[in-house]
Amino acid sequence: MTAERMLGGQDRIGGRRWLTLVSGLVECLCFAGVVFGWASLVFVLKREGYFSDFCININVTRANSSEYTDCSGQDEQLSLVFTIASFMNNFLTLPNGFFFDHFGTMAARILAISLHTTGTLMIAFSNAVVSSWLFPALSLISIGGMLFLVSNIQVGNLFGSHRSTIITLYNGAFDSSSAIFFIIKVLHERGISLRSSFLFISACSVIHLLRTFLLMPKTHIPYPLPEDYTYGLSCGKSKSYNVEGVRRSGDAGSKQSGGQRESIPLQPEDQLQPPSAAEKRLSFRSCVLSWFFLLHLVWLSVMQLRHYLFIGTLNPMLARLTSGDPALVSRYTNAFAFTQLCGVFCAPWNGLIIDRNKGKPRAPGETEKEADLHSSVLSLFLTTIQCLLFSICASIPVLPLQYLTFVLQVLNRSFLYGGNAAFISIAFPACHFGKLYGLMMALSAVVSLLQYPCFSLVKGLLNGDPLYVNIGLTLLSLLAFLHPLYLYLHCRRQAAQRGNPQSRECTDTAAHKLNQ
Repeated sequence: MTAERMLGGQDRIGGRRWLTLVSGLVECLCFAGVVFGWASLVFVLKREGYFSDFCININVTRANSSEYTDCSGQDEQLSLVFTIASFMNNFLTLPNGFFFDHFGTMAARILAISLHTTGTLMIAFSNAVVSSWLFPALSLISIGGMLFLVSNIQVGNLFGSHRSTIITLYNGAFDSSSAIFFIIKVLHERGISLRSSFLFISACSVIHLLRTFLLMPKTHIPYPLPEDYTYGLSCGKSKSYNVEGVRRSGDAGSKQSGGQRESIPLQPEDQLQPPSAAEKRLSFRSCVLSWFFLLHLVWLSVMQLRHYLFIGTLNPMLARLTSGDPALVSRYTNAFAFTQLCGVFCAPWNGLIIDRNKGKPRAPGETEKEADLHSSVLSLFLTTIQCLLFSICASIPVLPLQYLTFVLQVLNRSFLYGGNAAFISIAFPACHFGKLYGLMMALSAVVSLLQYPCFSLVKGLLNGDPLYVNIGLTLLSLLAFLHPLYLYLHCRRQAAQRGNPQSRECTDTAAHKLNQ
């Protein structure tokens, strides 16, 4: 009887974990990263007359006098809305991460629901007269959506060996959620008002709340996961876990600064093994000042700037290439939004590239971390190549070519953010992951603010022609190749050191000097 009861309990726990996984995937897919479907929403906002007071009627006096409407001011305001929202999405990752670490999952999710719902309600009750409401509304949706992702990433801890796959799926779902604004656009074209669509999204907050109390922990999901771990609302007596204590037991005494743990669980399983002497001495400051961090920041920032400028200026770019034909603009906007759905399928590919060394025999003296770093070279290089090809295609003013641009954009964006988190978790001590990830996203957000002056340059000095700005950004993206090149040379030096019996001593000495 006891065995049957235990088996029944395990089945219920397993069912709850799968329900948590699927519901979290749906949540990320439908709500977390919707702001990146901005190009579709802009089409609707223009039809609704948002910022239309920035359009100017210009008379052209020639043999046959004519008049046309210049809406570059409207485009500039809409671009500024997206610039601020995308900046807030990344910059506030750092304080959001600390909030999540300190107050736990339930508090973080209640904050996320409050911010997200406030933003959607503001858009629902806005109109062309109060177009400025878009600025705080889209930023609130962006911040709340990122908190949804952060709180869901830990669900991977429930599935052990499949943990990395689930994390990449969630990141891919975050990218694919940009298709929600495409659905709103299609519904708008069929007579469903913008207000009705956003009121429906606001009403879904009830589902978020139910999931918070029924299917998510109050604090955090530990890793490694105890056999009798329970979470969420339960009729029976649930157990309370000290996540820090659980992690220490699996980490063989690994220390974390200030007694707090980083709970964004993107570390690979091998990092739960006892750290080396060199890794123990690496401080947060030394990690930030390392070449790995600085070059990775350049790698992320230049490619993210390219993507943000492309998304923020897609509508005016299509209007220029189609000579203002609204039917063609709508068709290509729909094609772009449709390709975004594929992000959830593209994201795991990069993880498979990084994890290809798992289960294979390693060189004598080579650790799993060193093997993962070596695998990261190919991942970083392929991501950079994708961005270069994407930028070149986006720079060529040929309308049919933009279909290929859309495919390269969603593939590269999926590789970019998954590879970003994976590299930080591999290259740096696990005890600093949350702080380093948040700082990386915050600093890259500052660089992304350059998209607005780039847009102003195109609309002003360049008379709407983005060719020279696109060429400049393509050349700038070449800087990203420095990162995989440096990592490749680093791995070669490590391989050479493994042939030296004093290699470990040299590594520890170098780490000690770096820490000083």
